[in-house]
Amino acid sequence: MRFEPITWERLSETLAEHADGLHPADGGTWLRIGVDGAPAALPGDRAEHVAGALRARGRTVLTVSTGGFLRPASLRYEYGKQDPDAYAEGWFDTGALWREVFRPLEPGGSGRVLPDLWDPVTDRATRSPYRVLPEGGVLILHGPLLLGHWFPFDLRVHLSLSAGALRRRTEEAEQWTLPAFARYEDEVAPAESADVVVRTDDPHRPAWTGIGA
Repeated sequence: MRFEPITWERLSETLAEHADGLHPADGGTWLRIGVDGAPAALPGDRAEHVAGALRARGRTVLTVSTGGFLRPASLRYEYGKQDPDAYAEGWFDTGALWREVFRPLEPGGSGRVLPDLWDPVTDRATRSPYRVLPEGGVLILHGPLLLGHWFPFDLRVHLSLSAGALRRRTEEAEQWTLPAFARYEDEVAPAESADVVVRTDDPHRPAWTGIGA
């Protein structure tokens, strides 16, 4: 896989330009983008930059974090608070993401998307109001371990970190999650299924594969 240096600004603009010309694969009107990456790769920040570039092009964009779709603590911590397999398989409520985020954006859907469902601090439902994404709008879902769930993304962006960079940039309290990301690399191979891979070992000097590499 060949990487070329790029700036974050140029990357966001290029991705927005490409996305602006895409047609949803399911024949609907809503475009769905996934920005996949470990927390250390800052997928939320990268998603917001792309969203800003799309809004500058006149598109309505809704960004959603998988962090708002955690399962209740009783389920996340069933096997302890630092179980990497539970983190990989059971922390994120993929069923709720399908039900509340993706299905409303299917052809003929309502466009009513729930931006978040669960507050991990209070361990209660957020009760956030639904957001209506108008036809022609863009959803950007960001977070870790996104690929491999058959989410219907029209554009998949993977923020790649080498094992060493991931270890260095992951907070000490979160080091226990590293085996989950190693398993993700082995079982899902996100760089192979993504449309765009961005190497982020040096957060100030990203490099990318181009689109569709």
